[in-house]
Amino acid sequence: MPNLILLHGALGHSDIFNPYREKLSSYFTIHTPLFSGHGGTELPAGGISIEKYTQELTDYCNNNNLKDVFILGHSMGGYIALCYALKNPDTINSIITLGTKFDWSEEQALKESKMLNPDIILDKVPQYAKLLESQHGSTWKHLLPAIADLMIDLGKKPPLKDNLASIITPVQIMVGDKDNMVTIEESAHTYRNLPNAKLAVLPDTKHPMDKVRPTLLLDIIKDFWNLS
Repeated sequence: MPNLILLHGALGHSDIFNPYREKLSSYFTIHTPLFSGHGGTELPAGGISIEKYTQELTDYCNNNNLKDVFILGHSMGGYIALCYALKNPDTINSIITLGTKFDWSEEQALKESKMLNPDIILDKVPQYAKLLESQHGSTWKHLLPAIADLMIDLGKKPPLKDNLASIITPVQIMVGDKDNMVTIEESAHTYRNLPNAKLAVLPDTKHPMDKVRPTLLLDIIKDFWNLS
C-alpha cells in the first residue's frame, strides 16, 4: 500500500484526522507524526520553526524509509508539506493542503501571535484552553509562545514566498469559504503560482478541522488521488 502522511497544524493534534482514518486506510498505510511540542512531546531547547518542523518530517520519512509519499496537511501541516516537497521532490508523490495560510508578513504574524497568550485564552476562551490541555498536556502554556515565535519568524522570512514555481509536485489547494484565517485570494494566488496544482473552495467551511464535513473532504481527496 502507498504511504499517506497526515500532518496537523500549529497547536493541532493528529487525532483531528480520526474521522478520516478508517476510510483512508482502505487505500493507504497511514502515518500520523506529531510535531515536537505537540501531544505532550518535548519542545526543543532551541525553539521551533518551519525549518525545524520540515526537518522533522524529513527525518520521519528517512527513518521509516518512505518514498513516493502522499501528504495531507491541515493549516501549518500543509505549509510544511510544501517546504518538504521543495527540498525533496523525488521522495513525494503529491500533496493536499487544507486551510493553509500562505500570505505571511511581519504585520500578519504579529497580529496572529498576539492571540496566543495563555492567560487571555484561559480567561476569554476557557473551553479552548481545556482542549489544548487535553491534547498537549501541561506543556500547552509553553507551546503557545513557541508557536507565536514561529509565526513571527515565518512573517520575517516565509520560505515559500519566492519558491512556489520550483515545486513540481502535484498539489491540491483547499480552503473553506468561511475560513477566518486564510483567504480565498491567497489560496488562489498560491494555486496560480504552483506549476502543477488544483484549487478547491469548500462551501460553508471554517478553518478548524472539526468544522469540515468529512463527506465533502473525502470526495475531494478521492477525486484528486483517483480513489474509487
